[in-house]
Amino acid sequence: MAATASDFARRADSWNAGSFDFNQYMVDRAKLVNKALDEAVPQKYPDTLYESMRYSLLAGGKRVRPALCLAACELIGGDVQAALPAACAMEMIHTMSLIHDDLPSMDNDDFRRGRPTNHKVYGEDIAILSGDALLTYAFEHIARATKGVSAERVLRVIMELGRATGAEGLVAGQVVDIQSEDKEVGLDVLKYIHLHKTAALLEASVVCGAIVGGADEATIEKLRKYSRNIGLAFQVVDDILDVTQTTEQLGKTAAKDLAVNKTTYPKLLGLEKSREVAEQLINEAIQQLDGFDKVKAAPLVALAKYIGYRQN
Repeated sequence: MAATASDFARRADSWNAGSFDFNQYMVDRAKLVNKALDEAVPQKYPDTLYESMRYSLLAGGKRVRPALCLAACELIGGDVQAALPAACAMEMIHTMSLIHDDLPSMDNDDFRRGRPTNHKVYGEDIAILSGDALLTYAFEHIARATKGVSAERVLRVIMELGRATGAEGLVAGQVVDIQSEDKEVGLDVLKYIHLHKTAALLEASVVCGAIVGGADEATIEKLRKYSRNIGLAFQVVDDILDVTQTTEQLGKTAAKDLAVNKTTYPKLLGLEKSREVAEQLINEAIQQLDGFDKVKAAPLVALAKYIGYRQN
């Protein structure tokens, strides 16, 4: 029997039951990451550039990508402090992508995380440059701030993140997304967009955390499969929320995909089938965690379920 909207909402309310306190875990991780980000990007000259960078970087948000990075490192038995620079780098690059995605030449959005987008406050020129600064600084921060990890592993983290961000990852997905607007594209193209534009950075967050933690190749590949599934599910759920939630609930403009006639999972498959796809992806992701210590895997299990059943 197909899942209904009420079934999906009920699961969203109930999945967190159990001994692992996911809400407190995310609060604690956000505090850790926010402090590290604040220290990593202090206010200095030129004032406007750093104000713009900090305006978006410290605007809040759930810090899902840093949490995934730290949880993957812990799963392997690694040190959270060793993975913190990589976790911060994930958020720097994610913030860059939001700043650039909101620009008039891209998705042209006025609101992000419940307040005016960067270019609405600082202008398009400064928004572009602050995004560029965050992107480049992410790699510098990993190279300079990562301690107690072999140079080989640090280099691999930088390579992994570069691939996820550039022409084989986020940028590629954004290009195909732009070129697909107001066109009829199939599920293969839509999946390509989602895997590259959204899933690539989520994948890098998990894989880089595992690399810092000292994971072997077999473990890295299991976690890569986990992260690709949650990454694709993340965007499927985003597509669903775009047509089911309000601007106030989302903290960004709702129904943006409809306005520019983007192809989405609900448009191709309908809402209920899209919910089934998201749920299947989350279940397949969690299966990749079989065999790991259940206590250490609990944050990654909870993060997968959160991504699948979130409401904003």
